[in-house]
Amino acid sequence: MGNVNITLNGKALSVPSDISIMEAAKQNGILIPSLCNHPDQKVKANCRVCVVEVEGSKNLMSSCSTMVAEGMKINSNTPKVRDTVRTIVELILADHPQDCLTCVRSGNCELRQLAARLGMKEVQGEKTQNLLPLDLSTSALIRDPNKCIKCGRCAEVCHHIQEVGVLYTHNRSTDVCVSPEYGKKLSDVGCVLCGQCVLACPVGAIYEKEDIDKVWDALNDPQKHVVVQIAPSVRVSIAEEFGQPSGSIATQKLVSALRLLGFDRVFDTDFTADLTIIEEGNELLHRLKSGGVLPMLTSCSPGWIKYIEHYYPELLPHVSSCKSPQQMFGAVAKTYYPQVSGIAPEDIYVVSIMPCTAKKFEAARPEMQDSGYRDVDAVLTTRELGRMLKQGGVDFNNLPNSEFDDPLGKSTGAAAIFGATGGVMEAALRTVYEVVTGETLQKLEFEGVRGMEGVKKSTVDLAGTKVNVAVAHGLAHAKQIMESIKSGEADFTFIEVMCCPGGCIGGGGQPYGSTNEVRQKRIDSLYEVDANMPIRKSHENPSITKIYADFLKEPLGEKSHHLLHTKYTNRGI
Repeated sequence: MGNVNITLNGKALSVPSDISIMEAAKQNGILIPSLCNHPDQKVKANCRVCVVEVEGSKNLMSSCSTMVAEGMKINSNTPKVRDTVRTIVELILADHPQDCLTCVRSGNCELRQLAARLGMKEVQGEKTQNLLPLDLSTSALIRDPNKCIKCGRCAEVCHHIQEVGVLYTHNRSTDVCVSPEYGKKLSDVGCVLCGQCVLACPVGAIYEKEDIDKVWDALNDPQKHVVVQIAPSVRVSIAEEFGQPSGSIATQKLVSALRLLGFDRVFDTDFTADLTIIEEGNELLHRLKSGGVLPMLTSCSPGWIKYIEHYYPELLPHVSSCKSPQQMFGAVAKTYYPQVSGIAPEDIYVVSIMPCTAKKFEAARPEMQDSGYRDVDAVLTTRELGRMLKQGGVDFNNLPNSEFDDPLGKSTGAAAIFGATGGVMEAALRTVYEVVTGETLQKLEFEGVRGMEGVKKSTVDLAGTKVNVAVAHGLAHAKQIMESIKSGEADFTFIEVMCCPGGCIGGGGQPYGSTNEVRQKRIDSLYEVDANMPIRKSHENPSITKIYADFLKEPLGEKSHHLLHTKYTNRGI
């Protein structure tokens, strides 16, 4: 790869020969607008907002799809370019609802930001929009076709990153639309509710089903004792909602913020992440000793569970029977917590703060009420929590630090890394190694399962026994693993699968702008949290020891099996 000489807006430049005009401009301080372009997706060149003039070309060229060439003379700021881009954006706005003040994307809508950048104060021409019904069919996502700008980013992530493929671009010209096949609703197709389409969408055409009002109602009900749990990855992403850098660690500020909102107790999902490791680790050892179904697959990611239920139901026996940490927390919050607090379980209301839209679906599953009560009553995404904190007037960035409440607030570094791809595997290996070998693990970092590679494979030596493990994140990579199990080629004992790219730090409920670069920063921060924890192995958490001594009695025991384990459903498609 060499360099080529180009002229951009009258300035002579030397740039790499294998980049687009858009990238060359960006590297040299010029931001060319776009709506369909996304840093983690293929080039689509269908919005035409990024057009530029290239000397010698009869037509304007799309800068995202046109590569630089030697001697190329480019201008991104001529009257012709500006007028063309404004006309394109006006046509999009003419077919778009003008409800910016009340839209869920108010303040971070890419279309609105572009219109402001272009200095557009009114929309010329006649409104062309025909109002279409909203798709309210799922428990997690709402699709608003009236706001769709046909950029194709949602379909791209659905087909080529997740390979679920339930969103399509239909028709041509002015009849183009993006929806499930044949106009079906999301509930009628194999949508796993991962929410990656929400993160990809530049506007408010698809978004999470909001539970904020339901949580406010609970907080304002004097009969309710409202407790909240915080997922591992939320602590390294919530600060982004308040203008802080990606990956900012805000655990203790978040605890203070939730107390200001009125929660009676602020607990940590990391507590039940540690509990999950004990149950799941013992389940793996039991399968190894008893000839159980192997490889065992993790069950912490609800989008992944829904995926295997739809697309690989014959492999459900491989899935761990453990509930996710969210659901384990709800189960102990309605049983163990009433025992130690003296509060009646029917008065306890459990709210989860999760990075994931599919967690809303998981909480609503009929299986998730083994205590006699719904495990989790409401789920807020990281984005919803950001909106709720602003509604409550919380000055997040200037809050003091606070600690989690007992008894469900104590956790370890192993639990913290649950939010990163490979984290569940690493946490499990820290415990399984010491249980099997009886030796103290000298190096806690399992580098072989870390990183953003789609499928990671590693071999662990357990006192002379070689155990092969694998980690996959993103459903396209999960599909590769599933096919290898079906074909009998998968030589693994234990496999971690996370639905979303990067793991939970890249969940569909995370702040907008979750690119791979941002995901890596969040991952790095979770490993920093882990490294700074006084206890870094789940089985050494004294609160976990206590819950077994006082309540659960033993891993995989009768009470644990009833409250902490579940079964899954063949959904077919």
